[in-house]
Amino acid sequence: QVQLVESGGGLVQAGGSLRLSCAASGRTFSRYAMGWFRQAPGKEREVVAAISRSGGTTYCADSVKGRFTISRDNAKNTMYLQMNSLKPEDTAVYYCAATLGYSDNYYSQEYTYDYWGQGTQVTVSS
Repeated sequence: QVQLVESGGGLVQAGGSLRLSCAASGRTFSRYAMGWFRQAPGKEREVVAAISRSGGTTYCADSVKGRFTISRDNAKNTMYLQMNSLKPEDTAVYYCAATLGYSDNYYSQEYTYDYWGQGTQVTVSS
């Protein structure tokens, strides 16, 4: 089992940057594929980015491609989401999630994830 804690959210102006972190408990972080999801008010939760266990393979949703970068540091049990050129439509609660998976691949489907953090609010003002 793994416990996840997000941090780094906040209020930023459009065009600004934030870096989210997801700290995982336990010694088996490198066994989990990880993902970032977000949920805006009145909308369903959606995938933002995902990364394989080794960090060698990543995925970014079209809406954030070229602006957001997902990465991980298995030695520090931490995953990151670097968010640049933020837009008001990026405003949401951002969640990190973990899944054991069956291969060193990323998983972009919400239903594949077993463990979730509590979320961190990101607000982008225009």
